[in-house]
Order: sequence, then C-alpha cells, then structure tokens
Amino acid sequence: MVRAFRWLMPHPFLTLLLTIVWVILQNEFSAGMAVFGVILGILIPWGTSIWWPDTPKSLRLFKLCGYSCMVVWDIIVANIQVAWVVLSVPNSKLKPAWIVVPLELKQPEAITLLAGTITLTPGTVSADLSDEGHNLLVHVLHTDDPDAVRDDIMTRYQDRLKEIFS
Repeated sequence: MVRAFRWLMPHPFLTLLLTIVWVILQNEFSAGMAVFGVILGILIPWGTSIWWPDTPKSLRLFKLCGYSCMVVWDIIVANIQVAWVVLSVPNSKLKPAWIVVPLELKQPEAITLLAGTITLTPGTVSADLSDEGHNLLVHVLHTDDPDAVRDDIMTRYQDRLKEIFS
C-alpha cells in the first residue's frame, strides 16, 4: 500500500502545494477547481519524478517553518540596513567584499535553499558554487568584517538547514 502511494504521489508536499496554488490562482473556490487542482497536483510530480532521482529522505517541516519566519525577518531587517547604507554611506566609503563560505551541507536541496536565502536577503548575493560543492561564493554590499559575515551565514542559516535536512 505504501509503495503504491509512493508511486502515485512521489512528492506529497509538492502535490499539496500545487493543489493550493491552483485553487488560489482560480480566484474563486469551487469543488470542481479543487478536484482539478488535486489532479494536477498528482500528475505534475508523477510526470516529472524521473528527473528527481534523489529526494530528501527526511525533512523537518516544523523547523522549516521556523527557518522561513527567521528569513522573512532577516529580509525586513536587511532592507532597512541596505536603505541606510545607500542613503548615508558615500560610494567611495563602501566596503564590498567577496566571501567564500565553506559548505557543510551535502543535499542539493539544502544548498539551493541556502543560496536562495542569501540572495533573497538584500545586500548579499550568492554568486557561485564550487565544482565540488564545498564552497559558496557570496558578494556583500558593505561590511567591515567579512569573516563575521561568513560566520553569521554559517551559524544562522547553514546550521539550521543541517537540522532541517538531517
């Protein structure tokens, strides 16, 4: 029974997410649209599952929700900080930096989530992943201490992602 369920719905969370997004995009709720959303939610992940050979084996959704809330808060704070830097620091006094962040994450989904988090946070951009997947190159708009930024990324984001994907 479990094997048949896994064959039919290889990514149940994606199925749920696609169904919810479909219903929201319809702009009005009806039973027919909900059923069609479920059908799409099953067919799309099932049809694309051949290109998803390695799915995360365990994912702690509660910690992922906490991580998401923390990232939203960090985005709000970073917007204010970047606005302050843009308005108060002359271009000649800006101290941009390239930072190499060593990765302890192994799952591609976790590395992608880390790179996306860094890029979504104003003032930082993840620019490159090393060929071996051991380092992430990050550009920072303005910092006095690049090592502190690297350590902050590692402790604030990477350590939490290790807990989520462990």
